[in-house]
Amino acid sequence: MLLVGLTGNIASGKTTVAQLLAARGATIIDADDLARRAVEPGSPALDAIIARWGRDVLLPDGHLDRAGLRTIVFHEPEQLEALNRIVHPEVERLRRDLVDEARERGDRIVVCDIPLLFEKKMVDQFDAVVLVDAPRPLRLERVVAERGLSATEAMAMIAAQMPSELKRARADLYIHNAGTKAQLAEQVDALWTSLRAAADSQQAAGVP
Repeated sequence: MLLVGLTGNIASGKTTVAQLLAARGATIIDADDLARRAVEPGSPALDAIIARWGRDVLLPDGHLDRAGLRTIVFHEPEQLEALNRIVHPEVERLRRDLVDEARERGDRIVVCDIPLLFEKKMVDQFDAVVLVDAPRPLRLERVVAERGLSATEAMAMIAAQMPSELKRARADLYIHNAGTKAQLAEQVDALWTSLRAAADSQQAAGVP
């Protein structure tokens, strides 16, 4: 089984690439989905969050107000780190379980969509790392348009991430998402061909 890490800074188009890969046959494990599952009502992680920040971080239905909590911790590095210490281990446990299930099923190519793959030093966990990127001004436009944020808020979110230039040097494969949807699809086709070839080589070598 070829285990692929897919990453990209905010508004790079990483999620769209994941969807296109899924349509071509890849198994997708999405970090954002795991992060939501990790803090479901009754989970140890949500209990720990309530213990630290109080019940004001909950929505009326008992679920975590993720946007509200993000506002609280975003500009406070110590609080953000405390939140990460609570949530990330549970996310990692869920990811490992899903990877194991995929391996047992005999899935050929498994793609883990992880925004902070480089920041969390997870490169060595994967057979290949794919970086999706777009020029910073274009990503800024996308954040403002898609998330309804001000330019100042969008710039703060972009600046908080590791520069994509540093990530590109360590990525095995790269998608430049600055064109049309059709151009992106063409790049994903080429990527998929590369991943299938790598999976074939791995299988020929007897790697499980």
